[in-house]
Amino acid sequence: YSSRHNLIGQVLLIGIGIFSNTFLLLFHILTLLLDHRPKSSDMIICHLALVHIMKLFSALFLLSTDLFEALNFVNDFKCKALFCMIRVTRGLSMNTTCLLSTLQAIIVSPSTAWLARLKHKCTKYIFHSFLLLWFLSLSLNSNCILYTAAASNVTQNNLLNVSKYCSFPPTSSIIRTLLLTLILSRDVSFIGAMLLSSAYMVVLLSRHQRRCQHLHKRRATQTVLLLVSFFLAMYWIDVIISFSSTLLWSYDPIILDVQKLVSNVYATVSALVLLSSDKRIKRCFKSFGKLQSNYNYLFMK
Repeated sequence: YSSRHNLIGQVLLIGIGIFSNTFLLLFHILTLLLDHRPKSSDMIICHLALVHIMKLFSALFLLSTDLFEALNFVNDFKCKALFCMIRVTRGLSMNTTCLLSTLQAIIVSPSTAWLARLKHKCTKYIFHSFLLLWFLSLSLNSNCILYTAAASNVTQNNLLNVSKYCSFPPTSSIIRTLLLTLILSRDVSFIGAMLLSSAYMVVLLSRHQRRCQHLHKRRATQTVLLLVSFFLAMYWIDVIISFSSTLLWSYDPIILDVQKLVSNVYATVSALVLLSSDKRIKRCFKSFGKLQSNYNYLFMK
């Protein structure tokens, strides 16, 4: 019963995340197409939502036995593809959040700051940044093709089982240490950039409150700071679980459920935060509500 309850909770979380990220993605795509002056962060939010949709769908296919079996491929290929997708999108989620934080720091910089010089240049290179982030994430996680396998032989020892059909085979300690070093080096770099840009924005908010309010950037800055804070909290919990489990090469079922929850909760919460903080979305709902009220009035009349 407890296992079934956890499964329902995780599926519900993933479902909410897929729906909210899809709505967020479609709204910002329409904004980019129709708005003559879209915000520079719209493209980054589009990319973040797309990455989270891919991540959540991969997690859903691993979680659901019916969906996993519905894929018409051998189990080994399905495990490799899904694990690679989760690891790649995990890195992209961090990198894109860092990019959003850095861009917001540049946007709110006063004209006298050296970051202000980048305001008119950074928007031109956002798409190039996406290509670089995808290349970096794919290159660092390409090893998962070699080191993931289907757990078809239940008598095989030393398999790190993470789902009913999929598991990690054992690897040498040297390879594991090298991969962990590379991934942690990447994570430290991007998290360091997140912390620096967040600290810079906090200082600006405390010193230039009137200016931020006048430019309608205070709310957006607070939203980005909230996303970064929540991401860092979930990241460190995930790192502690992953690092200890990889070194010990064992997963407790309860710890595995906690890690799945932690891994997916940011993808869901980030979309809900971005949706609730965007005034344009609120105006759309208000306009829709007025149209619905007028329609009901005319229909009743």
